[in-house]
Amino acid sequence: MEFTEKNLKIAFLTAEDPKNKSSWSGTNYSIARALEKHCGDVQYIGPINTNVNKITGLLNRLSLLITKKGYEGGHSTLLSKRYAQIIKKRISKQDIDLIFAPAASAEIAYLETEIPVIYISDTTFHLLQNYYGDLSNVRDVSLREGNKIEKKAIKKSVLLIYSSRWAAESAIKDYGADESKVHVLPFGANIEYVPLQEEVFKKKRSDKCRLLFLGVDWERKGGSIAFDALLELEKLGVESELTVCGCVPPEEFKHESLMVIPFLDKNDEKQGRELNQLFLENDFLILPTRGDCTPVVFCEANAFGLPVITTDTGGISSVICNGKNGYMLPLDAGGKDFAQIILEVYSDDEIYSKLIESSRKTFDESLNWDVWAIEVKKLIKNL
Repeated sequence: MEFTEKNLKIAFLTAEDPKNKSSWSGTNYSIARALEKHCGDVQYIGPINTNVNKITGLLNRLSLLITKKGYEGGHSTLLSKRYAQIIKKRISKQDIDLIFAPAASAEIAYLETEIPVIYISDTTFHLLQNYYGDLSNVRDVSLREGNKIEKKAIKKSVLLIYSSRWAAESAIKDYGADESKVHVLPFGANIEYVPLQEEVFKKKRSDKCRLLFLGVDWERKGGSIAFDALLELEKLGVESELTVCGCVPPEEFKHESLMVIPFLDKNDEKQGRELNQLFLENDFLILPTRGDCTPVVFCEANAFGLPVITTDTGGISSVICNGKNGYMLPLDAGGKDFAQIILEVYSDDEIYSKLIESSRKTFDESLNWDVWAIEVKKLIKNL
């Protein structure tokens, strides 16, 4: 394929609505915009609605009722084959040079096409087994179908772009991906507004240690550990507060220094500004996650110079570098451990200021979608 920037026609393939900023935490929306800016003309193939979702939903309920184990319809052969039928009709009516398929293994696994496919993901099906709750209690048939779909999607693709070494290595080891096709490119921040670097560098630590917990799943994101860190900081004599945004903690987690914002919708301009303000006002993003791939919220925090305090799990080590844009603690670290590292940084003005600067520089150098798309453009040229 001869690459010509001005006339490259890209099919952006996802069953989700790519223009919805809540779809895959806004990653689909951001990838599409970055491709439009740097790589060519983007034509949207999704969203894709099908009655098969209702069928697999019914199968899941019946399976749970009879076997106490679920049926994972999102990676079912039935859904994947139906996607292939719909997509083939849609792309046959368009002039397309390349198909970009973000997190779309089910969409491309059974797709019959001569158009080159580029598959983008932050994980593999194998890595999610018994790692995320959705795949921790499913029937063997779901595991077989999910792994088969992942393998077919990987084999079909001319390029495999992953957001972490963790995911890339699984594609090679668990699915036999051709190493020459596999590339690691960190994702960017799914935000519209990025403050000027000069504005970020002026930021100083607050009069009290302000912690931001941002996540929709209190348990999986380690909310109880973040809460314990708040208590431990107060025991150490550090006046602190914790803002939880995206979920509501269980009843037992109450404290005068705990503030809760149940949800902010990025599709709403006003709520988007409120989210930006949270990044600006707080001193640390604390996310003691129990299971994650490569959370884009880390990139978003770094855009505002906000250091990240998290755990070394999944693909996080491809995003967070200790002492550069935050710190990763072992998975068995508790609230006391998180409080200690926060105290060490927060109590030293020079260390904290340098961490703000290096966090923002990390965003500028590698954790933004412009850098991602420019590297993708190079990969396309080499096809």
